[in-house]
Amino acid sequence: MAPGRLDSIGPQQREDVSMSLSRRNFVKSQLALAGASVIGLGAAAEVQAQAQAQPGSANTREVIELWPHPPAGALHPDMAELVEQSSSNPAYSSRRMKGISKPHMIVFPAAQPNGSSMLVIPGGGFAWNYFEHEGYYIADILNRAGITCFVLFYRLAQDGWSDPASVGPADAQRAMRVIRANAARFRLDAARVGVMGFSAGGFLTASLATRHSAPFYAPVDATDRLSARPLLTAPIYPVQSVDPAYAYGGAAPSLFGGPPTAAQIRKWSPDLNVAPTAAPTFLVHAEDDDTVPVANTVRLRDAMVAAKITVETHLFAHGGHGFGVRSRPGSPDGLWLPLFLDFAREQKLFD
Repeated sequence: MAPGRLDSIGPQQREDVSMSLSRRNFVKSQLALAGASVIGLGAAAEVQAQAQAQPGSANTREVIELWPHPPAGALHPDMAELVEQSSSNPAYSSRRMKGISKPHMIVFPAAQPNGSSMLVIPGGGFAWNYFEHEGYYIADILNRAGITCFVLFYRLAQDGWSDPASVGPADAQRAMRVIRANAARFRLDAARVGVMGFSAGGFLTASLATRHSAPFYAPVDATDRLSARPLLTAPIYPVQSVDPAYAYGGAAPSLFGGPPTAAQIRKWSPDLNVAPTAAPTFLVHAEDDDTVPVANTVRLRDAMVAAKITVETHLFAHGGHGFGVRSRPGSPDGLWLPLFLDFAREQKLFD
């Protein structure tokens, strides 16, 4: 299959229900390949070593530190990375990490790169980074479309920082700039960088879509002169509003230490910050999500439409929260990634 092509999937099929099974089977086949390569290790250093040794590509998995010096503001100077297995299924690995004091990205180069790239931001309720099922597995599939991926290990609000609301958005913003600064050596087009994030990672993604120019941090070097605006964004079942009427219950305590003020709601809810410069956005959510209300996605969609920003929205009846690409029965995980690739092609992420 040529880079950037899914020959069985065309834009006209988006409305064709009869194609659902073939789309699901395509992603399941990719999951079988991805899942076989990411099962097993348990220490933070091994996470990086395992990613570097992952089969399926002749390229080495590189680790890129985001900042030239460790970021300031940690409330616990002895913070240490902790990795644990969250899956009870021995056939399926879903590891997560916390205690991230040195934000970084792991690079998943496409074997046949088409010049496009995606920043992939796992979720975890601002307490964890679920780097496998919302990171490595996603990158592996996108690689097969010729897209080079950068999986982000960002600072977590619940780890204890002096400004917990800003640390994740700052890392995401810096990551976009670092990708662009390294575009040439990864054979990338610096203009064709998108971002996809899940749950709490969807909050960072939606923030990049709407507040990519906001000063989340003071510039530290020449890289910070580069744009942080993505070509497109894909917040997947995102934590989006911090308004208690719609928000995920853990958002405000994590970001603000308690109930949000009116000013915090206005500043930190992406749907209230959609401007004409917002990036085209692809949204996915399940109606039966009992962790992050589907209203998060609906409100962002409505704000994008009102601002005349290109937005594509897919709401599935079933799937719950955190389905990623887990291929569990009744989940939309076999449907949404091919739909995203159609959208990405239309937005010129790749040809």
